Amino acid sequence: MSTIFLDRDGVINENRSDYVKSWSEFRFLPGSREAIARLTQAGHRLVVCTNQAGIAKGVFSIDTVEDIHQRMLAEIRDSGGVIEKVYYCPHDKEEHCDCRKPHPGQLLRASQELGLDLSDAVFVGDSASDVQAGRAAGVRSILVLTGLGMESLRIFQHDADRSFRIAMNLKHAAELILKGMYIFGEAPTSLERACYALLDTDDPAASLYPLREQLAIYS
Repeated sequence: MSTIFLDRDGVINENRSDYVKSWSEFRFLPGSREAIARLTQAGHRLVVCTNQAGIAKGVFSIDTVEDIHQRMLAEIRDSGGVIEKVYYCPHDKEEHCDCRKPHPGQLLRASQELGLDLSDAVFVGDSASDVQAGRAAGVRSILVLTGLGMESLRIFQHDADRSFRIAMNLKHAAELILKGMYIFGEAPTSLERACYALLDTDDPAASLYPLREQLAIYS
């Protein structure tokens, strides 16, 4: 049994440019509830770690975030999945806290409070900050291409350290985890090869076709 950390927006639910400000704006991504259920039934412990700077900016309140999370957890339970706890950072980046990803504060706090084993943990996220938080906590990472994933992938174009796996979405990431394919260093998947080709060229259009083929397979 291993610990699975999940980002929220762009991984479990649709990302919005103006924040998810109420439950009426919360939309589960296709297959995300089912993926969480499969991971739960396989014995994994799941925890959500999410940045919610909209609180600091006055866009929504802590009560609103708590309401969204309670409703989200209830729907996930109805689908057969269990999220043990949701951790969130209410700060803006200018506050320089240790809980806002890419800092590992949320993961480390979860480990201490819930008695989680990080030695075989995985963080599934859609942003570079998720991958960086995982690195800082000593946790393996899977970058999904939903939400900000495609944009975030570009951030690693000139990064020599691409020590993370790539998945199309949470459903695909769950498949990698369940097959034991979440450890970086194993043979890259066809999706990862297409992504690396896109990153390693100065002409992105030259690599779009094979990547689109992979996106079609996992969509």
